[in-house]
Amino acid sequence: MAVVHDPSFWAGRRVLLTGHTGFKGSWLALWLHQMGAVVTGLSLAAEEISLFRQARVESLLTHIEGDIRDMAVAEAAVAQADPEVVFHLAAQPLVRLSYDTPVETFATNVQGTVHVLDACRRAPNLRAIVAITSDKAYENREWVWPYRECDPMGGHDPYSASKGAAELVIAAYRRSFFSQAGAPLLASVRAGNVIGGGDWALDRLVPDIIRALIAGERPLIRSPHSIRPWQHVLEALGGYLLIAQALAAGEAWAAEGWNFGPADDDTQPVSWIADRITGHWGDAGWDQPDQVSGPHEAKILKLDCAKARNYLGWRPVWGLGEALGRIVEWHKGVAEGGDAQAISLTQLAAYRALFQQG
Repeated sequence: MAVVHDPSFWAGRRVLLTGHTGFKGSWLALWLHQMGAVVTGLSLAAEEISLFRQARVESLLTHIEGDIRDMAVAEAAVAQADPEVVFHLAAQPLVRLSYDTPVETFATNVQGTVHVLDACRRAPNLRAIVAITSDKAYENREWVWPYRECDPMGGHDPYSASKGAAELVIAAYRRSFFSQAGAPLLASVRAGNVIGGGDWALDRLVPDIIRALIAGERPLIRSPHSIRPWQHVLEALGGYLLIAQALAAGEAWAAEGWNFGPADDDTQPVSWIADRITGHWGDAGWDQPDQVSGPHEAKILKLDCAKARNYLGWRPVWGLGEALGRIVEWHKGVAEGGDAQAISLTQLAAYRALFQQG
């Protein structure tokens, strides 16, 4: 049973990482590189302002630019990488954008997942597949109880529905193609709202706050009472790595769905986050717009992570206050001319050391 992140397992291990130019993908690429993995990335081109570019992630891996909506692209990337482990993160990741681009969202998040998994069927040396979906894959009844891995999939908006549908695809491929003796093992992983340095996505709370503070403005907070399971991105990624290690070791019990979320007291309202980030920055404060309009967004969503704690020994080690302090540290350091790759690797080393202490 995997309980630590094992650099000896990852050293020289061939890994295919889809979505490596995104925020989570870039942090995972940095972590894998730090442990000695041989990483191939498949993704769309990085945004001009992104962790991928700021931290020079491309220099640490084999970079393939392509779209998983094209089956031939997925096939070629898997063949080139000859992976032992696959992390599938490529996705359209934004709820509000999914209202504007529903077709693209479903095509990427559902059919793109089909393409990646189907290509994995023909990877001769593949041992483990970790497919990343979202906590929003659950049918959210907006109640106070946290969701367990056995709860039904669903989704109010196109993004959430696409992630619920992706979970059904993953389950079907697991039963149909990845359950026979000798086949790779396949798991899905679901995390809450991940935050961290280098996240520049539009219409996301922390990046919006950071952009305003860098510009010398007071952030506008549209839904201060909404509650989310906030956690630093490294918490979720650490869980994904533990799952991959277990799958690669042939642990069939790990080939299921898994939740990775924050401690119960780190599920906080938006206003709490805004207060702390602006306080860390220098007590800039924030405002609420006079009128708030836009599509439906869930007001409350929590994850039950007892399964990960009991079976993996995983647990969050950076509380939300620490995570927010690290985010401000990262962005202030980069804004003042610091090296984004060095700052990221320093934070990663600090996180790994604390997790390994047990």
